[in-house]
Amino acid sequence: MTEAPLIEDKELRELFRIESEEHLQRLDQGLLQLERTPADQTLLDELFREAHSLKGAARMMGLTEIQNLAHQIENVMGSAKRGEAALLPQTPGLYQTLDTIRSLIREATDTGGVKPTQKPAETEPTAISPAETPQPIPPPKLAPTVASLSHQPEVRAAKPENFRIETIRVDPKKLDALLTQSGELTVTKIRIARRLAEIDELLDLCDEGGRIESSRQLSSSDARQALQRLERLQAGLKHLRSGAYEDSTRLDFIAGQIEDGIHRMRLLPLSTLFCLFPRLVHDLARDLGKEVELVVEGAENVADKHILEEMKDPLMHLLRNAIDHGIEPPQQRELAGKPRVGRVRIQSSQTPSHIVIEVSDDGQGLDLDAIKRTAMKQGICDQDGLDGMSLAQLQALILASGFSTSAFVTDVSGRGVGLDVVRNSVERLKGTVQIESTWGQGLSLRMQLPISLATVRVMTFTANGQSYALPVEYVQFSRKLRPNEIYPLEGRQTVSLDGQPVSVARLLDLLEISPPTRQPVEAPSTLLCIVLAVGEERFGLIADELLDEMEVVLKPQSALLKRVRNLSGATILETGEVCMVLNPPDLLKSLCKPSVSALALPIAEVPAVQKVLLLAEDSITTRTQEKRILEGAGYEVVTAVDGMEAFNKLGTRRFDGIVSDINMPNIDGLTLTAKIRADKKYPDLPIILVTSLASEEDKRRGLEVGANAYISKPSFDQRVLLDCLERLIP
Repeated sequence: MTEAPLIEDKELRELFRIESEEHLQRLDQGLLQLERTPADQTLLDELFREAHSLKGAARMMGLTEIQNLAHQIENVMGSAKRGEAALLPQTPGLYQTLDTIRSLIREATDTGGVKPTQKPAETEPTAISPAETPQPIPPPKLAPTVASLSHQPEVRAAKPENFRIETIRVDPKKLDALLTQSGELTVTKIRIARRLAEIDELLDLCDEGGRIESSRQLSSSDARQALQRLERLQAGLKHLRSGAYEDSTRLDFIAGQIEDGIHRMRLLPLSTLFCLFPRLVHDLARDLGKEVELVVEGAENVADKHILEEMKDPLMHLLRNAIDHGIEPPQQRELAGKPRVGRVRIQSSQTPSHIVIEVSDDGQGLDLDAIKRTAMKQGICDQDGLDGMSLAQLQALILASGFSTSAFVTDVSGRGVGLDVVRNSVERLKGTVQIESTWGQGLSLRMQLPISLATVRVMTFTANGQSYALPVEYVQFSRKLRPNEIYPLEGRQTVSLDGQPVSVARLLDLLEISPPTRQPVEAPSTLLCIVLAVGEERFGLIADELLDEMEVVLKPQSALLKRVRNLSGATILETGEVCMVLNPPDLLKSLCKPSVSALALPIAEVPAVQKVLLLAEDSITTRTQEKRILEGAGYEVVTAVDGMEAFNKLGTRRFDGIVSDINMPNIDGLTLTAKIRADKKYPDLPIILVTSLASEEDKRRGLEVGANAYISKPSFDQRVLLDCLERLIP
């Protein structure tokens, strides 16, 4: 496999990356579904269209190898549609081809790739008219069989990359609502500015009254004038107060609406994350010789974009554990009276403030005896400690760092990477983990996470004169302690709460902040202790005074402070004071320490009156590239994502020409051309078809429906398109 050339244009590189990943994801899901319904013609049509669109986008970017591989998949789907060859979606070649394409796309969209050295060959457009017959173009070499896909070059190991959602698709209605609220906010700001002018007038009245009063010789006329001014001043103040209240209320409402709207735009459906897992489960089960069905429920629920990004790796880890440790081999399941096919379930539910994600399986469940042996072997707990644990506490031991009952090391498990990575990720997102298991029946791990991380409810307090905040989900309660209630235990200061020893420490000691030197003062008779819970652990913070509980916007730390432990971020209090938001899991760890270059397109001069073109293209990468070429040449461009939208937009304004793809959903380019020619309003409207269908038969069909020119994407060059437009649009 040769290296894919780097797409130099930054915008097109990002658009192609996003679009191609969507096509590959749909192909992955479609192949998995075909294993269950191999005769589904509708599904074959969809997969054919996905491969065709991917091929067209790759061709537009000059990525020949990706184009050829996508073309092979397209041929296989086409043969299956026509009944010429049986499609076996479980054949590894299809999945290997998709993996190869993914690897090539990473090279083409990664800044470490190789820049292209060749440009596509330039050809003249094929103008179609009844008096002229198109010249035949030899079709590209095809590989129509599935077998040809099973010998793809080996996919090179891609460098590890974090799962990041770079783009959020926003419902236009949400943007319109925010825009409306923004307009209301501007109006309210103008009203507040007017209030300032009214205040200035009142101040002038006060100044004038003060000058008269200073003369101390008031005539009866002056006294009456002073009284009138006072009455006007009182009336003005009352009006100002009423208006200020009204404006303040309105401003609060609008600000709240905008804030809520922006927060909602960050919420994405869990399907954005869950769609990554069917292929993972399929391949892993095949490699381990097991039969596993993945069931996904609640994918329509939403959560913050950052939560989806952070939960990808933990969920993959849980699925690997469920298949490797939980689900038994088919023969063993049959002996136990279970179906051969094991079931792994990912389901989610939602409350107004939290999202719950549960991963469960119907495998063998947790072996408590094995857990106890491992805990003692690894020094996590002794026999006396194990005897005093409840069932939930014993099951929670699998979340301990490095805990693994597997004695055999594979690339899937047994390497000492335990479920603590799941616990740490969930706690970092201010969530909780619960485990339920019955031996022989399966295991369920439930994670509760906040829906949004943009705001957080905190309790504020002071320590040594400085304000701090704690997320309320970690705060159990606060109480006053007498100094004599604190006693040392195993090297830590401890207090008894509900009959259990709880370690306590001053916040300044945990933050390693030295208090300023002060004159000796009398020791306080009581101390304020804030009791926090992180998982099953409890500890107390000694503080000065509780302030308030409020909802705040959590501002992330700067790059310089990103690795500072014990801090989650900062917020601004109503007083304008910067308040640090503490990280309780980090505080617990501190307590346990011994001491405490884009390619520029040529831009032509814009004429006085721009020609308007309608561009119909379903591929976002191709559509963006063509739009930029046309706008750079001075045209105004209106875009449509398919033929139906293009035909509807045609009646909204005057267009000087149409540039259209052929293979599009809803209405294709040929049908669109025929519908336009059938309308008496557009007998001479120039129509140019730009498509990857380059055979003589395809051009003949374009001629029959009434197109004026036909440009094939395999030989696409922007000069060809622009020259064609100049000839057809005077």
